[in-house]
Amino acid sequence: MNSPDEVLEEVVSDLSGLVRADSIVGLSDAEKLAVLRRAGEALRLLEAVVVETVSSVEPGFEDAFGCRSMNELLQRALLTDASGASRVVKAARAVEREISLVSGERLPARWPALRDAMLDGGIGVAGLLAATGALDQAADRIGVEDRLRADTHLAGYARGFSAEASDAGSEPQDLAPPATPDDLRQASQYLAMVLDPDGAEPTDRDAQHQRYLTIGRIRNGVHPLRGDILPDTAAQLQLIMDAQSNPKVGGAPAPGVAFRPTEEALGDDADEDPFNADPRNVIEPRTAGQKRHDALAAALGIAARHHDMPTLAGAAPTLVVHVDAKDYAAGTGWATIPGGDTSVPLSVAAHTGCTGTIQRVLFDEGRIIGITVIDRVFTVHQRRAIIARDKECLIPGCHVSASWCEIHHVTEHARGGPTHTDNGVPLCWWHHRSLDHSGWEIRMANGVPQIRGPAWWDPDRAWRTPRSTRTPLRVSAMTSR
Repeated sequence: MNSPDEVLEEVVSDLSGLVRADSIVGLSDAEKLAVLRRAGEALRLLEAVVVETVSSVEPGFEDAFGCRSMNELLQRALLTDASGASRVVKAARAVEREISLVSGERLPARWPALRDAMLDGGIGVAGLLAATGALDQAADRIGVEDRLRADTHLAGYARGFSAEASDAGSEPQDLAPPATPDDLRQASQYLAMVLDPDGAEPTDRDAQHQRYLTIGRIRNGVHPLRGDILPDTAAQLQLIMDAQSNPKVGGAPAPGVAFRPTEEALGDDADEDPFNADPRNVIEPRTAGQKRHDALAAALGIAARHHDMPTLAGAAPTLVVHVDAKDYAAGTGWATIPGGDTSVPLSVAAHTGCTGTIQRVLFDEGRIIGITVIDRVFTVHQRRAIIARDKECLIPGCHVSASWCEIHHVTEHARGGPTHTDNGVPLCWWHHRSLDHSGWEIRMANGVPQIRGPAWWDPDRAWRTPRSTRTPLRVSAMTSR
């Protein structure tokens, strides 16, 4: 019988010949899928070899080979990184079989059924750690009997067997595809919740101590944001980002083909429909990550001006941007944000000033000799009216709700533009921030907003009325009998 090393040497030789032969390139799609599935099985079995080997070594094994720890030895032997080696060590502990001091025999592993699933190639390191993670966190709060039942259930789930067959120990039948590590993680979390209902409080207390958020120093014009946030905070933030980022849709289309008259399909404004949508997805160039950033920026602005927000120095938390009056008038130069690490473009000051209050402070050799305040903030009543009129961000194809948007002065306040509904339009944070260099132009025609897009969007460069503002005013009269 060949030794394990000789068997693996033969496997490595065969695999090397396979990838070197360039025979995979010419396979059909179905054959490539079959290769991927078989390679996954081989990968899981190789991981089982590694884990089983590590779980069987005696204390001091790594010392004999000049390594400080098993992690270091695995990095060198497997040519993996520290994180990969750590996962192998953790998996080995989950399936380790200790030696009985009485009989000298190997005792069952802590997770015997999952170990068998690993040795069968049904589960790899990722799946094993996902299946045991949440339950191991409960430690001794889950009894041995319940842990072994969960072990049997998860092993069957990993192979795709029914829960009933797995729990009863009967001959299982394949009823579903094998579970992925994410599936096993969710199942493990559910079992931990059921078997350890009292564990939520200490877990939450631990999480409370671990929560943090830091804003790093600016680098290449951006600040790194790092932290760990609580699950409910993450869920709320995710909802805010989804509300901002996701376009309004009516659900999945019905199956089949439907024929409708052109007038019915396009509505009363069929001739202008292309200019109120984004069928080519060219108006919205942002990535998903950039959309999440802009959603957070908008949420922070809304929170800062909310009446429930605690005040600072008698006012709502206010973003202050310092800029020289001459530079602001000329539209050139830089601005500074107190507490920031660097200067910002003047456009940031213009963007901030468009939606806020400008306070002029006159200095003479360091002494404050004059203060004036210009209130250019749209009132809550004006905002409601503009939201009712425009409904969403004015830029065609952008469906951020107007209630989330900032109100933009179409004619700048500095040029005599009033803070009035006939001079205000809703723009989402990003379109407001980028308006000056985006190619979009906005004007008001008898109190109705009109927009002109860049040439790549509309070669005619015509002024067009966005769809939402063309909705006719309907007044419902109520009569009493």
